[in-house]
Amino acid sequence: MTVFSLVPKSARTALAVPSKKVAILQSNYIPWKGTFDLIHDVDLFVFHDDLQYTKGDWRNRNRIKTPRGAEWLTIPVGTREDRLICEVEIGDPSWAARHWRRIEQNYRTAPFFQRYVSFFEEIYLGRVWENLSQLNQHLIRGIATELLGISTEFGDSREYRPEGRKLDRLVDLVRKTGASLYVSGPAARSYIVPERFEEIGVQLAWKDYSGYPEYPQLFPPFTHQVSILDLLFQTGPEAPHYIWGWRREAAPQSS
Repeated sequence: MTVFSLVPKSARTALAVPSKKVAILQSNYIPWKGTFDLIHDVDLFVFHDDLQYTKGDWRNRNRIKTPRGAEWLTIPVGTREDRLICEVEIGDPSWAARHWRRIEQNYRTAPFFQRYVSFFEEIYLGRVWENLSQLNQHLIRGIATELLGISTEFGDSREYRPEGRKLDRLVDLVRKTGASLYVSGPAARSYIVPERFEEIGVQLAWKDYSGYPEYPQLFPPFTHQVSILDLLFQTGPEAPHYIWGWRREAAPQSS
């Protein structure tokens, strides 16, 4: 059961029956489980990385659990702000070994850490990453398809050549993907105008990230706001249950 709230249709505009669900989001470094929940909800997930890079955001950092609480892993990318996400180059390559060392130190006793060692060692130790967007997209695609079994198609906004700025650009990109249903994260409520999607015949839905069940987690207290690594290492093949599978079990059964 997919959980999101549909924006009511306008009496003026007849919308097509949703048949192609699309989500669009900037790439983040080893993102939290909500990102993969959104990916699982749609038929096409588009990385929107030809946007302005924002310092101090989730693009180059995320959090893991440690005995001292949730701590940041941050990729060094410099302080320049006049660049797109897809243009961000990674600095000192020694960051990867440092990150892997910290991940290993804090998760080596987790029940399913060894199950995923080879996958992540190849990423952190097997090659040198020079571009942040390439790293993030590779990680997200690999975790989604290889570790979580998600069959969603992936795309990149640059393939569609969207035009305009801000909301105009997003609406044009959604239109060019051929979407009939656009699923947006709730944070976008601050700038999205639902009528703009009605005008192009696309239904708008808001993703609901509430209600995730807790799972066995190292170093209490429990927190949901950590990288997907935490859930994978703690629950292994049961991870999809804690992302989207629990909703099917919670849904009322029809008689």
